[in-house]
Amino acid sequence: MADWLQWPGRVWRIFATALAFACFGIGGALLWLVVFPLQALVLRDAARRQQAARSVVQAVFRIFIGWLRLLGLIRYQVHGVEKLQRRGLLILANHPTLIDVAFLIGLVPNASCVVKSTLADHPCTRGAVRATGYICNNPTADLLLACTDTLAAGSNLIIFPEGTRSRPGQALKMQRGAAQIALRGGRDITPVRINCEPLGLYKGQPWWTVARRPLSFTIEVGDDMPSAPVLEAADGEHGRAARRLTESLVQFFSEPSGPPTAVTKGSHASAGTGNKGTADLGTPT
Repeated sequence: MADWLQWPGRVWRIFATALAFACFGIGGALLWLVVFPLQALVLRDAARRQQAARSVVQAVFRIFIGWLRLLGLIRYQVHGVEKLQRRGLLILANHPTLIDVAFLIGLVPNASCVVKSTLADHPCTRGAVRATGYICNNPTADLLLACTDTLAAGSNLIIFPEGTRSRPGQALKMQRGAAQIALRGGRDITPVRINCEPLGLYKGQPWWTVARRPLSFTIEVGDDMPSAPVLEAADGEHGRAARRLTESLVQFFSEPSGPPTAVTKGSHASAGTGNKGTADLGTPT
Protein backbone atom coordinates (compact mmCIF):
# COMPACT_ATOMS: atom_id res chain seq x y z
CA MET A 1 0.00 0.00 0.00
CA ALA A 2 1.29 3.45 -0.90
CA ASP A 3 2.58 5.43 2.08
CA TRP A 4 0.20 8.34 1.46
CA LEU A 5 -2.79 6.00 1.81
CA GLN A 6 -1.64 5.09 5.34
CA TRP A 7 -1.37 8.67 6.56
CA PRO A 8 -5.02 9.17 7.67
CA GLY A 9 -4.73 6.16 9.97
CA ARG A 10 -1.38 7.29 11.33
CA VAL A 11 -2.61 10.83 11.99
CA TRP A 12 -5.57 9.38 13.88
CA ARG A 13 -3.30 7.15 15.97
CA ILE A 14 -1.07 10.12 16.87
CA PHE A 15 -4.14 12.04 18.05
CA ALA A 16 -5.58 8.97 19.81
CA THR A 17 -2.26 8.30 21.57
CA ALA A 18 -2.18 11.87 22.90
CA LEU A 19 -5.81 11.56 23.99
CA ALA A 20 -5.26 8.21 25.70
CA PHE A 21 -2.28 9.34 27.73
CA ALA A 22 -3.93 12.65 28.61
CA CYS A 23 -6.83 10.64 30.02
CA PHE A 24 -4.34 8.44 31.89
CA GLY A 25 -2.69 11.46 33.48
CA ILE A 26 -5.99 13.08 34.44
CA GLY A 27 -7.29 9.79 35.81
CA GLY A 28 -4.14 9.28 37.89
CA ALA A 29 -4.45 12.75 39.37
CA LEU A 30 -8.13 12.16 40.22
CA LEU A 31 -7.25 8.93 42.00
CA TRP A 32 -4.69 10.80 44.09
CA LEU A 33 -6.85 13.85 44.87
CA VAL A 34 -10.34 12.33 45.13
CA VAL A 35 -10.69 8.54 45.12
CA PHE A 36 -7.99 7.45 47.54
CA PRO A 37 -8.71 10.22 50.10
CA LEU A 38 -12.37 9.10 50.11
CA GLN A 39 -11.26 5.50 50.62
CA ALA A 40 -9.14 6.61 53.57
CA LEU A 41 -12.23 8.19 55.16
CA VAL A 42 -14.39 5.10 54.69
CA LEU A 43 -11.86 2.32 55.37
CA ARG A 44 -9.93 2.73 58.60
CA ASP A 45 -8.17 -0.63 58.47
CA ALA A 46 -4.88 -0.18 56.58
CA ALA A 47 -4.83 -3.68 55.05
CA ARG A 48 -8.41 -3.40 53.75
CA ARG A 49 -7.69 0.09 52.43
CA GLN A 50 -4.62 -1.14 50.54
CA GLN A 51 -6.47 -4.09 49.01
CA ALA A 52 -9.34 -1.80 47.97
CA ALA A 53 -6.85 0.58 46.35
CA ARG A 54 -5.32 -2.32 44.42
CA SER A 55 -8.77 -3.34 43.19
CA VAL A 56 -9.41 0.21 42.01
CA VAL A 57 -6.08 0.37 40.16
CA GLN A 58 -6.73 -3.02 38.56
CA ALA A 59 -10.12 -1.81 37.31
CA VAL A 60 -8.62 1.46 36.03
CA PHE A 61 -5.92 -0.38 34.08
CA ARG A 62 -8.49 -2.75 32.58
CA ILE A 63 -10.52 0.25 31.44
CA PHE A 64 -7.37 1.94 30.10
CA ILE A 65 -6.42 -1.12 28.02
CA GLY A 66 -9.98 -1.35 26.72
CA TRP A 67 -9.84 2.36 25.88
CA LEU A 68 -6.63 1.86 23.86
CA ARG A 69 -8.30 -0.96 21.96
CA LEU A 70 -11.45 1.06 21.35
CA LEU A 71 -9.33 3.89 19.92
CA GLY A 72 -7.75 1.44 17.47
CA LEU A 73 -4.27 1.70 18.99
CA ILE A 74 -3.81 -1.91 20.08
CA ARG A 75 -5.02 -5.47 19.67
CA TYR A 76 -4.13 -8.23 22.09
CA GLN A 77 -4.37 -11.89 23.05
CA VAL A 78 -3.66 -13.30 26.51
CA HIS A 79 -2.93 -17.01 26.94
CA GLY A 80 -2.78 -18.91 30.22
CA VAL A 81 -4.55 -16.21 32.23
CA GLU A 82 -5.95 -18.81 34.65
CA LYS A 83 -2.40 -19.29 36.01
CA LEU A 84 -2.48 -15.73 37.33
CA GLN A 85 -5.59 -16.24 39.48
CA ARG A 86 -3.66 -17.56 42.49
CA ARG A 87 -2.21 -16.04 45.66
CA GLY A 88 1.38 -15.23 46.50
CA LEU A 89 2.72 -15.41 42.93
CA LEU A 90 6.12 -14.06 41.94
CA ILE A 91 5.42 -12.91 38.38
CA LEU A 92 8.44 -12.03 36.24
CA ALA A 93 7.94 -10.52 32.78
CA ASN A 94 9.96 -9.02 29.99
CA HIS A 95 9.36 -5.32 29.36
CA PRO A 96 9.22 -4.29 25.68
CA THR A 97 6.68 -1.44 25.92
CA LEU A 98 5.37 1.35 28.12
CA ILE A 99 2.00 -0.32 28.80
CA ASP A 100 3.21 -3.78 29.91
CA VAL A 101 2.49 -2.95 33.54
CA ALA A 102 -1.06 -1.87 32.64
CA PHE A 103 -1.71 -5.27 31.06
CA LEU A 104 -0.32 -7.24 33.99
CA ILE A 105 -1.90 -5.28 36.83
CA GLY A 106 -5.19 -5.42 34.92
CA LEU A 107 -4.93 -9.22 34.83
CA VAL A 108 -3.55 -10.01 38.29
CA PRO A 109 -5.71 -9.71 41.43
CA ASN A 110 -4.25 -8.10 44.57
CA ALA A 111 -1.07 -7.19 42.70
CA SER A 112 1.92 -5.36 44.06
CA CYS A 113 4.72 -4.24 41.79
CA VAL A 114 8.32 -3.03 41.98
CA VAL A 115 8.36 0.46 40.45
CA LYS A 116 10.79 3.30 39.93
CA SER A 117 11.06 5.45 43.04
CA THR A 118 10.34 8.60 40.98
CA LEU A 119 6.76 7.37 40.37
CA ALA A 120 6.00 7.87 44.08
CA ASP A 121 6.39 11.62 43.57
CA HIS A 122 4.89 12.08 40.09
CA PRO A 123 1.43 13.75 40.30
CA CYS A 124 -0.10 11.23 37.88
CA THR A 125 1.15 8.13 39.70
CA ARG A 126 1.96 9.05 43.29
CA GLY A 127 -1.56 8.38 44.56
CA ALA A 128 -1.67 4.86 43.14
CA VAL A 129 1.88 3.96 44.18
CA ARG A 130 1.36 5.06 47.77
CA ALA A 131 -2.20 3.79 48.28
CA THR A 132 -1.45 0.33 46.89
CA GLY A 133 1.82 -0.14 48.73
CA TYR A 134 3.81 -0.72 45.55
CA ILE A 135 7.50 -1.27 46.28
CA CYS A 136 9.87 1.49 45.14
CA ASN A 137 13.30 0.37 43.92
CA ASN A 138 15.03 2.84 46.20
CA PRO A 139 18.69 1.73 46.52
CA THR A 140 18.72 2.64 50.22
CA ALA A 141 15.73 0.42 51.03
CA ASP A 142 15.87 -3.31 51.78
CA LEU A 143 14.20 -4.28 48.53
CA LEU A 144 14.68 -8.03 48.97
CA LEU A 145 13.02 -8.02 52.40
CA ALA A 146 10.13 -5.85 51.19
CA CYS A 147 9.47 -8.23 48.30
CA THR A 148 9.59 -11.41 50.39
CA ASP A 149 7.30 -9.83 53.02
CA THR A 150 4.81 -8.84 50.32
CA LEU A 151 4.71 -12.39 48.98
CA ALA A 152 4.42 -13.88 52.46
CA ALA A 153 1.36 -11.69 53.06
CA GLY A 154 -0.36 -13.36 50.09
CA SER A 155 0.04 -10.55 47.57
CA ASN A 156 1.02 -11.24 43.99
CA LEU A 157 4.26 -9.48 43.08
CA ILE A 158 5.06 -8.29 39.54
CA ILE A 159 8.69 -7.60 38.65
CA PHE A 160 10.40 -6.72 35.37
CA PRO A 161 13.89 -8.21 35.84
CA GLU A 162 15.35 -6.02 33.09
CA GLY A 163 14.83 -3.06 35.40
CA THR A 164 13.68 -0.87 32.50
CA ARG A 165 12.15 -1.24 29.05
CA SER A 166 14.28 -3.17 26.58
CA ARG A 167 15.69 -1.47 23.51
CA PRO A 168 15.04 -2.89 20.02
CA GLY A 169 17.91 -4.91 18.61
CA GLN A 170 19.69 -5.34 21.93
CA ALA A 171 20.10 -8.65 23.74
CA LEU A 172 18.01 -9.14 26.86
CA LYS A 173 19.85 -8.33 30.06
CA MET A 174 18.20 -9.55 33.24
CA GLN A 175 19.23 -8.47 36.71
CA ARG A 176 19.62 -11.32 39.21
CA GLY A 177 17.73 -9.61 42.02
CA ALA A 178 14.40 -11.13 40.96
CA ALA A 179 15.90 -14.62 41.02
CA GLN A 180 17.30 -13.92 44.49
CA ILE A 181 13.80 -13.04 45.69
CA ALA A 182 12.54 -16.41 44.43
CA LEU A 183 15.40 -18.32 46.05
CA ARG A 184 15.43 -16.59 49.42
CA GLY A 185 11.65 -16.46 49.66
CA GLY A 186 11.24 -20.09 48.61
CA ARG A 187 8.99 -19.10 45.70
CA ASP A 188 8.50 -20.54 42.26
CA ILE A 189 8.56 -18.08 39.36
CA THR A 190 5.53 -17.50 37.14
CA PRO A 191 7.03 -16.18 33.88
CA VAL A 192 5.06 -13.98 31.49
CA ARG A 193 6.31 -13.35 27.95
CA ILE A 194 5.09 -10.17 26.26
CA ASN A 195 5.44 -9.76 22.52
CA CYS A 196 4.45 -6.64 20.57
CA GLU A 197 4.33 -6.54 16.77
CA PRO A 198 5.10 -4.06 15.35
CA LEU A 199 7.10 -2.84 18.29
CA GLY A 200 5.99 0.48 19.71
CA LEU A 201 6.09 2.53 22.92
CA TYR A 202 9.60 1.20 23.48
CA LYS A 203 12.38 2.90 25.39
CA GLY A 204 13.65 5.99 23.61
CA GLN A 205 10.74 6.20 21.15
CA PRO A 206 8.88 9.55 21.03
CA TRP A 207 5.19 8.99 21.75
CA TRP A 208 4.15 10.65 18.46
CA THR A 209 6.21 8.18 16.38
CA VAL A 210 3.43 5.67 15.81
CA ALA A 211 3.63 2.42 13.85
CA ARG A 212 1.99 1.94 10.46
CA ARG A 213 -0.68 -0.26 12.01
CA PRO A 214 -2.10 -0.89 15.50
CA LEU A 215 0.21 -2.64 17.96
CA SER A 216 -0.61 -6.33 18.34
CA PHE A 217 0.23 -7.81 21.75
CA THR A 218 0.56 -11.49 22.59
CA ILE A 219 0.89 -12.18 26.31
CA GLU A 220 1.76 -15.74 27.31
CA VAL A 221 1.80 -16.99 30.90
CA GLY A 222 4.31 -19.82 31.12
CA ASP A 223 4.42 -22.78 33.49
CA ASP A 224 5.92 -22.11 36.90
CA MET A 225 9.70 -22.33 37.18
CA PRO A 226 10.58 -24.10 40.47
CA SER A 227 13.39 -22.43 42.40
CA ALA A 228 14.12 -25.12 45.03
CA PRO A 229 15.62 -27.71 42.60
CA VAL A 230 17.88 -25.02 41.12
CA LEU A 231 19.15 -24.08 44.57
CA GLU A 232 19.70 -27.73 45.43
CA ALA A 233 21.63 -28.32 42.19
CA ALA A 234 23.81 -25.32 43.06
CA ASP A 235 24.66 -26.91 46.45
CA GLY A 236 22.81 -24.15 48.26
CA GLU A 237 24.88 -21.34 46.73
CA HIS A 238 22.40 -18.55 46.10
CA GLY A 239 24.67 -16.67 43.72
CA ARG A 240 25.15 -19.64 41.40
CA ALA A 241 21.48 -20.60 41.61
CA ALA A 242 20.39 -17.03 40.82
CA ARG A 243 22.63 -17.03 37.75
CA ARG A 244 21.08 -20.28 36.49
CA LEU A 245 17.54 -19.09 37.13
CA THR A 246 18.25 -15.84 35.33
CA GLU A 247 19.67 -17.74 32.35
CA SER A 248 16.47 -19.81 32.21
CA LEU A 249 14.41 -16.61 32.24
CA VAL A 250 16.43 -15.08 29.41
CA GLN A 251 15.92 -18.27 27.39
CA PHE A 252 12.15 -18.24 28.02
CA PHE A 253 11.75 -14.57 27.12
CA SER A 254 13.90 -14.96 24.00
CA GLU A 255 11.76 -17.75 22.56
CA PRO A 256 9.26 -16.76 19.87
CA SER A 257 5.61 -16.58 20.82
CA GLY A 258 3.51 -19.64 20.14
CA PRO A 259 1.09 -19.82 17.22
CA PRO A 260 -1.88 -17.49 17.72
CA THR A 261 -5.35 -18.88 18.28
CA ALA A 262 -8.46 -17.72 16.48
CA VAL A 263 -9.27 -14.10 17.23
CA THR A 264 -12.75 -12.65 17.27
CA LYS A 265 -13.28 -9.53 15.13
CA GLY A 266 -9.52 -9.20 14.72
CA SER A 267 -9.14 -7.36 18.01
CA HIS A 268 -8.86 -9.70 20.95
CA ALA A 269 -9.19 -13.30 22.05
CA SER A 270 -12.44 -13.77 23.93
CA ALA A 271 -12.54 -15.71 27.18
CA GLY A 272 -15.12 -18.43 26.91
CA THR A 273 -15.75 -22.14 26.71
CA GLY A 274 -14.37 -22.37 23.22
CA ASN A 275 -11.21 -20.44 23.93
CA LYS A 276 -10.04 -21.47 27.39
CA GLY A 277 -7.00 -19.75 28.82
CA THR A 278 -7.40 -16.51 26.93
CA ALA A 279 -8.76 -13.28 28.32
CA ASP A 280 -10.54 -10.10 27.39
CA LEU A 281 -9.56 -7.13 29.53
CA GLY A 282 -12.73 -5.39 28.54
CA THR A 283 -13.87 -2.26 26.79
CA PRO A 284 -15.04 0.86 28.61
CA THR A 285 -18.79 1.31 28.62
